[in-house]
Amino acid sequence: MRSAPRFLADEMLGSLARWLRMMGYDTAYARDVTDAEVLRRARAEGRTVLTRDHQLAKRAGEQGLLVESDDLEDQLIQVSTTLGLSFEESYTRCTICNGELRNATLEEGARAPPRVRESQERLYVCQECGQLYWRGSHWSRIFERLERMLGRIGDWSGLSR
Repeated sequence: MRSAPRFLADEMLGSLARWLRMMGYDTAYARDVTDAEVLRRARAEGRTVLTRDHQLAKRAGEQGLLVESDDLEDQLIQVSTTLGLSFEESYTRCTICNGELRNATLEEGARAPPRVRESQERLYVCQECGQLYWRGSHWSRIFERLERMLGRIGDWSGLSR
């Protein structure tokens, strides 16, 4: 799996955290914690703080990034451009808990709805929370949105269907 960069998104950036996870980036999400705890955790875990809070960004210094916009697409473009992020399908992480995904076993795949088991060659499971994933029509919509967002900042040839 991808080793760097790693992020810690504050509670104002939950949607951005999920999309960074879909892009394959280890992105923790800090909810209901103090700024001091966010900074402590980011330093302890070697994470870049992503925040909309000017004071928190200032306190994080070089280990922080002030996300300027409220709009998800603008946020993703800013973070991707500033930090040189790319997207590779094989690195996608669990959007719920940030765990790494792996191929699901037959037993794990049996939890999927029958129509999914019949139509999908491969199922994935989160190694942390057990959430099942597959590349159905929703995956095509995710790709389309990433292409639209990230295509605005250059060549994203890592996108594949």
